[in-house]
Amino acid sequence: MRWLAKFIYFKLLGWKIVGNANFSKDKIKKAVIIAVPHTSWHDFYIGLCLRKITRVKTNFIGKKELFTWPFGYYFRAIGGRPIDRTGGQNKVEQIAKLFEGEDEFRLTLAPEGTRKKVEEWRTGFYYIAKAAKVPIIMFTLDFKNKQNKVSEPFYPTDDIKADFEFMQDFFKGVEGKRKAYS
Repeated sequence: MRWLAKFIYFKLLGWKIVGNANFSKDKIKKAVIIAVPHTSWHDFYIGLCLRKITRVKTNFIGKKELFTWPFGYYFRAIGGRPIDRTGGQNKVEQIAKLFEGEDEFRLTLAPEGTRKKVEEWRTGFYYIAKAAKVPIIMFTLDFKNKQNKVSEPFYPTDDIKADFEFMQDFFKGVEGKRKAYS
């Protein structure tokens, strides 16, 4: 199926991978991967193709109700992990614990938290990376230039303002599928 992903990604869609094309997978087994901008459902199949082409095992989280029969087995098989989203839960701590006991765990998140236009990113991904003591790897969903630009691993410091400026600079000028939401 990798050949099909390559055909779709490179030939049919005309996309390319720029930068850290293998997501440092040989040296970084655990990371928080952030995808920006997340503006459309089209981001999903671009991400799936990229994952198959680079052979990088990635994970995602979803509400625990999604992981019941009949789809639960499938979601787990493709890297999904259930979380309890009921009130009173420390979700950052709960998600950071997912990294424990795993030899390889790369959690992919969209810092916007939605496909709509946002003025500020949510901070959960940042605190998850800090709590799990893992780097953040950034990649673009740039439909204007038809490319996924991938950063080197970035380890969050204790200066959230400077860290967010650094990360947001990586995504400057990037346009999602829905330009108005970028």
